[in-house]
Amino acid sequence: MNDLIQRIGLDFLASSWLPQVLTILGAVALVNIGAHYLLRRIEKIAARTATVWDDALIKATRKPLTLILWVTGATYAIQIVHQHLGTPVHDFVLPARNTLVIIALAWFLLRLIRHASHNALARSAAMETGMDYTTVDALSKLGRFSVVVLAALVILQTLGFSISGVLAFGGIGGIAVGFAAKDMLANFFGGLTIYLDRPFTVGEWIRSPDHQIEGTVEYIGWRHTRVRAFNKNPIYVPNALFTTIVVENPTRMTNRRIKETIGIRYADLDKMALIVADVKAMLQGHPEIDTGATLIVSFNQFAASSLDFFIYTFTKTVEWVHYHEVKQDVLLKIAAIIQTHGAEIAFPTRSVHLESAAAEVAAD
Repeated sequence: MNDLIQRIGLDFLASSWLPQVLTILGAVALVNIGAHYLLRRIEKIAARTATVWDDALIKATRKPLTLILWVTGATYAIQIVHQHLGTPVHDFVLPARNTLVIIALAWFLLRLIRHASHNALARSAAMETGMDYTTVDALSKLGRFSVVVLAALVILQTLGFSISGVLAFGGIGGIAVGFAAKDMLANFFGGLTIYLDRPFTVGEWIRSPDHQIEGTVEYIGWRHTRVRAFNKNPIYVPNALFTTIVVENPTRMTNRRIKETIGIRYADLDKMALIVADVKAMLQGHPEIDTGATLIVSFNQFAASSLDFFIYTFTKTVEWVHYHEVKQDVLLKIAAIIQTHGAEIAFPTRSVHLESAAAEVAAD
């Protein structure tokens, strides 16, 4: 049998190390299968809890754990082969193993951060707790960036590179890059300011009186913010701009204002006081008007062709469509009050007095 194996070039099948290698690889495969079913069982149990970290931890563990098990098993198998054959690859096995283990751990942390942020937002949406998407997204990006940088530094240290030299080089290079990419850094810190101060979040309506920027925020990145204008055009705003301009956030208003001036005829001067009183009483009893806010109904001025009074009040709703429905109802009720008192809403008129004609009539 051994002669047949040697003739067809399969000498390694008769080696004493082959059963050991196959045993190790088989054991790794069995451990992987056992870990897979165990994690599935634990995941079902964790799904019943209210926390988000246990689900994220189980999901983040699966693939990195498989990589670590296979790397560990392959390392032992290569060491056995080296002991019997003296292969020259042994000097590269330990650094490669350490590097892959670091990559697996970094991969685990990245998956953990991603799943935890996703679960937190999903749980917030289901329970309607109003968790801020922008803050969660910013913390997730910052955490993943930190993991990548830390893993790269640890891998360099494992491979024998001097971290102090790398950091010193990075400091000098950082100065040069800072001068060359100052606008990019300004946008980065502008985005950081948005994440920390939170003047607006994704989904909110913003506008700037200094620039022609108005619409709904769709995306906040580290370099720019995308705003969808009301004509559906996207506006890409560099984040650095938000540190120097005034930004209004109408989404966070507490009320919407009704401010209107209404004029009646000069012939209805004697009815002005009653009209103003009835309009004020109507607003105070209106279910959609916030009587806790400023409410003014007052005769305002003698205009060119009308007697003007104004109303200044606030609605309870801040929703745009419903606000206009409330405003329409208020204006129609005001018109009905004016009509009830026998008055009329004035329109531009002009009276011409001819003094000469009046004198002739008097003489006759």
